[in-house]
Amino acid sequence: MRLRKYNKSLGILSLIAGAFFLSGCDSALLNPKGQIALEQRSLILTAFGLMLIVVIPAVLMAVVFAWKYRASNTNAKYSPNWSHSNKVEAVVWTIPILIILFLGVLTWKSTHALEPSKPLDSDVKPLEIEVVAMDWKWLFIYPEQGIATVNQIAFPANRPVSFKITSDSVMNSFFIPTLGSQIYAMAGMQTKLHLIANEPGTFDGMSANFSGRGFSGMKFKAIATPDEATFNQWIETAKQSKETLMTMDDFKKLSAPSVNHPVEFFSDVKSGLFKSVIDQYMMDHGGSMDMSHGHHEGMDMSNTAHAGAEE
Repeated sequence: MRLRKYNKSLGILSLIAGAFFLSGCDSALLNPKGQIALEQRSLILTAFGLMLIVVIPAVLMAVVFAWKYRASNTNAKYSPNWSHSNKVEAVVWTIPILIILFLGVLTWKSTHALEPSKPLDSDVKPLEIEVVAMDWKWLFIYPEQGIATVNQIAFPANRPVSFKITSDSVMNSFFIPTLGSQIYAMAGMQTKLHLIANEPGTFDGMSANFSGRGFSGMKFKAIATPDEATFNQWIETAKQSKETLMTMDDFKKLSAPSVNHPVEFFSDVKSGLFKSVIDQYMMDHGGSMDMSHGHHEGMDMSNTAHAGAEE
């Protein structure tokens, strides 16, 4: 008896402790700060609500049936030969079919509306940022501003950002959860992603695809500045750096594997560096594939995602 009371008390305390510790958790996917993430949250909650139409009645019926047909209830109707009901069959088939049809239409529309490579509707000119995944850090190139950074980006809030993404190593996945839409980074290939922050703030970015021993430290900060003036100040700060990326040798030196790499700024960047990173994996002049890094021929994956399936 004492042991039973002890186990019951321990269970209650565990429940209270769990609720206390989890009260500080914040799901980034359910706390969006950008338009794309807002629409994705709406899709998640809609799908979750539709599935509850089946789950909640099933849970309630399990409790009601267990109570109604308990051994001590002698008034429950006993029907040993019952095997079929058209009404029950109609309910258990019709409702799931309607839910699946609705989810199918919803998914079809949202998939096209939230296509990562699709530019956002805005009267403001998008800010271009080129992204290179490395071992184990992120290189960000601002082609218009002529600077580059490692593990930190900045852009004005309420201004669309156009990302061009590739990898100088194994496949990675570029992801800023509070802004929405992860997309893969692959060597010799280019993917596109369009995001926007609806409010100023500093958001966590990460690699969503395991890429080796330094994967856990492959994180960056995305800073949405309140206005263009603050963003320009950040650009000027980067231009004060003594470091530059003017040659491929500089790039190769930076791309050497490093774990928990600190934020770094480069005041000047070789023109076309992003394209050069992609081109190094394409076919050489002799017609053979450059497999020195074990990757495939370059292509814009935003336009050829289904090419392999069609073949």
